Amino acid sequence: MNWDMPTVIACVAAGGAIGAVLRYLVGHYVCTSEFPWGTFLVNIVGCTLLTFVAFSFSGYMSKNTVFFLFTGVFGAFTTMSTFTSETVYLFYENEMLRAAWNVVLNGGGCLLGAFAGRFLALLV
Repeated sequence: MNWDMPTVIACVAAGGAIGAVLRYLVGHYVCTSEFPWGTFLVNIVGCTLLTFVAFSFSGYMSKNTVFFLFTGVFGAFTTMSTFTSETVYLFYENEMLRAAWNVVLNGGGCLLGAFAGRFLALLV
């Protein structure tokens, strides 16, 4: 099968649309007034699910599905760029402790989520 660029772009775009809408919904429904919990939640969930799916099913997926899911859905759903800008914002608002906790919780939580996803993949 020919994996031409327009097909790959269409798969990434369709997955990205879904991931972006899911990211918006989480951010909309999770209160972030004191701390960026919505960003934290999508990063943890995204890292966990991406790792689980990658280690469990990626060998059984077509290339189009891989581009759709990993680059599109998970790429748009997780928000490392938002995480970094929120951390810088907290830093410049002299919220050093919150900025530090944001880095520790996102970094550590995403790593733990990835380990959990790998563990879950071994159970499948």
